[in-house]
Amino acid sequence: MRKIRELARDQKGGTLIEYGLILALIFVVMMVAVHALAIQVVGTINHVKNEVVNASAV
Repeated sequence: MRKIRELARDQKGGTLIEYGLILALIFVVMMVAVHALAIQVVGTINHVKNEVVNASAV
């Protein structure tokens, strides 16, 4: 019973969970940023492709 009380008072586990949540939040933000960047890059590549196709059709 005393071990359970000691574990309940221990702050190390809570800190570890907080760090894990912060890391997960950073990961999600990075994934959203990479996805947004990928959409812009694909749009730019498609625009260049269309310009090249239109220029060669003339």
